[in-house]
Amino acid sequence: MSEQQIKLLFDYVQKRYLWQFFSRSWDRQENIEGIIAAATDMLNGKHPHKHAPMDRLFYADAKEMVKDFRENFPWIDELEPTRIGEVMNGLKGMLIDHAITRSLNHELHHSLY
Repeated sequence: MSEQQIKLLFDYVQKRYLWQFFSRSWDRQENIEGIIAAATDMLNGKHPHKHAPMDRLFYADAKEMVKDFRENFPWIDELEPTRIGEVMNGLKGMLIDHAITRSLNHELHHSLY
């Protein structure tokens, strides 16, 4: 069932959030990793780091995403912490693959960016 859960979350994120589509590949990677890490912490009842400005930005985006996940996918709160980690890592992998690795936007990897 986790592949199906990951796909549901992936489809939701693709339709709702623009932070995965920044103009440079390193920006996209940083956002995806930071937001997913903060969201994973919050889903596991932990408080994400909010020391640096980027940490606070990731927290703000993750907070909204976690709220949406809990409203639209109530099964996420029933998962054990290890399963939450697996699902969120799967989501991160799918986002990186789709938004960076297989992206047809050639400017993502341009040397002048």
